[in-house]
Parts: sequence; structure tokens; C-alpha cells
Amino acid sequence: MSGVKLEKVIKRYGNVQVVHGIDLEVEEKEFVVLVGPSGCGKSTTLRMIAGLEEISDGTVTIDDKVVNETAPKDRDIAMVFQNYALYPHLNVEENIAFGLKIRKVGKEDIKKQVDEVAGILGLEDYLERRPADLSGGQRQRVAMGRAIVRHPKVFLFDEPLSNLDAKLRTQMRAEIKRLHKRLGVTSIYVTHDQVEAMTLADRIVVMRDGVIDQVGSPMELFNNPINTFVAGFIGSPPMNQIDAVVEVKNDKLFANIVGHSIELPPLRELTTKDDGRKVVLGIRPEHVLVTPEDGAAAIPVELDLVETLGSEALLHCQVAGNHFVVKAETHGKTDHLEQVSTLYFRSNMLMVFDHETGMAFDHPSSTQV
Repeated sequence: MSGVKLEKVIKRYGNVQVVHGIDLEVEEKEFVVLVGPSGCGKSTTLRMIAGLEEISDGTVTIDDKVVNETAPKDRDIAMVFQNYALYPHLNVEENIAFGLKIRKVGKEDIKKQVDEVAGILGLEDYLERRPADLSGGQRQRVAMGRAIVRHPKVFLFDEPLSNLDAKLRTQMRAEIKRLHKRLGVTSIYVTHDQVEAMTLADRIVVMRDGVIDQVGSPMELFNNPINTFVAGFIGSPPMNQIDAVVEVKNDKLFANIVGHSIELPPLRELTTKDDGRKVVLGIRPEHVLVTPEDGAAAIPVELDLVETLGSEALLHCQVAGNHFVVKAETHGKTDHLEQVSTLYFRSNMLMVFDHETGMAFDHPSSTQV
């Protein structure tokens, strides 16, 4: 089983601890994405798996073998870096074949394997070119080819698309996804871009300040963020968050936003005893209504601008002093959106978070009481 397992992994630089005892298990053939803001420890974690960073404490297991003391070259992993790390004096064929030559593979086998990989990646017509003669996307493919040709047990990707423009990033995301489906190799991918995480991952690992906040499928994290950090990180645009106060009316719970009430969804962890408790309301931009609907609470807003995207538009508003974004359909025009002064909220579309801890109420993983 070519899975990867991290148990209580810690990384220290002197007296400074940057990764705080994380546990993670990546199944064989799974594509897992580590995502989080700069400095959260995701690249350091990846480099510890690769053997490029020493582990301060804990264990890393690859293919059921503890590899803490195993040299990088003996871990049977292949890594694709942000800067491609191609040899400028070698052509495409030689760059892809380099690792095979180091391992003393025969010339015929090298030729066969390079041709096979070039076919997979659409590089057949570029084998004689040097990296300087290639586009950014082509160079990234060569870097991937050099990793693929080794037939490793695990692929490690360290922000491989960061240097590409938006169009190329979209193309290469699809390329990597197709490649993973075709090869079925266990893959761990690091990015700060939540769109990459959502589109590529079987499971996403959201990291913050050297710890794991939440692990789950893209839609699990989108629909059920465990806290306000994950809610504000996953989704484009991210979930709106508004400060509110719980109030009780006729034994029902409402959220009061500067004098306007929204009925809360039924929650086990909030009761009538929580009258006056501070909470944070979360709602996705696409779940906010711009036209009245029976049962939906009306909240006045100040519209700042309408960002037209074509079939959709983003409305940037102020709600009780909070920046608020609404995603609405244009139906071919935006005149009606320019006049919006009230938004409508359905109770079943709301999430409720504790104001102090940021944890979601009634989350499947929550132990909050």
C-alpha cells in the first residue's frame, strides 16, 4: 500500500515550533491537497514527507515503512517544484531522462519510457528543445514528465502552478487531474489557492499556524466548514460572516443584526438559555436572495458596486458595517442589480458560529457545548 501517514509530526527551527504535532493519513491512489495561507506550515510538511526537511518529532510512514531516517532518494517519491528545476543545458528528452540515467537504466529502456511519458504529456514535438525555448506550461509539463518517468509510489507537488498565468493555470489543473486519473499514483499537492484545492482534491487539508483545522472532501468543507477560518478560506467568493446577537422570541431563536431579526435554523447547541449570546452568522454569496421570498428575512444594505462577470454578477455591499458579497444571476442585464437596497436571508441557508471560539454550532466534528 503506497499510502502516506503522518503521526504527531513536529517541526522546530531552534526554539520556534512551526508544525505542531499533525496527524494525517493519505490513502493509496488518493489526491490530497494541503491548503492554507502563507506561513501555515504546508510546504514544510511536504518537505518533511520528501525528506528535504528533518522531522523534529513524530513519524512519517510511506508504503508502511517509517522513513524518518531514510534519504530522499530512497523514499521512492517524485517531487514537482514551483520553479520547475530543469537543467537549462539539456533538452526536453535529456531532462526527462536524467533521473533514469543516474540510476543506470539501459538506453533502450530510457528511450521507451521517455517516449511514453512525452506521449502522455503531449511533448513529442518538443523533445529536442531546451527549457529556454519552451512556454511556462510546457516547462511545467517537462518537470512533471521527469517525475512520472520514475514511476514513484508518491507524487509531491509544491505550488507547481504559481508561476503560470491564469489561463495556463486552468489548463494545467485539468492536465494534472487527468494525469492522476490515468496513473493513479498517491499524490500530495501544496497550494495557497483554494480554487486549485477545490478542483483537484479528493480530500482537502486546511492548515493554519502549523496545525490542521479541517480535513474533508471539497464539498464537505464547502458545505460544513468547522470554523470561521475554513468558512472564510474555502469558496470563491468566501462565505460572508456577520456579527449578531441571539435573541429569544416566543421560544424561538433569532439573530439580531443591528435591530433586524433573522430566525436561526434549529441547533442542538443553542437554546433559549443563550439569549444575548454573541454569534457569527455565515452565509454563502450564492445563497443570498435579491428578491423577496416567503419566509425570508429582509435586511437593508448599502450597495457599493456591482462587479459584472457575464451570466453572474458580484454585489459588494455593507451590512451592519460588514463587507458583504452577493452572487446573483444577471439574466443578461444588471440594471435591476444596481438598484438593490435590501437582501433576503433564508434560515436554512445560514451557518452559526460561536463569536469567541469561531467554531460552528452543530458541526459533525464539533465538541462544542
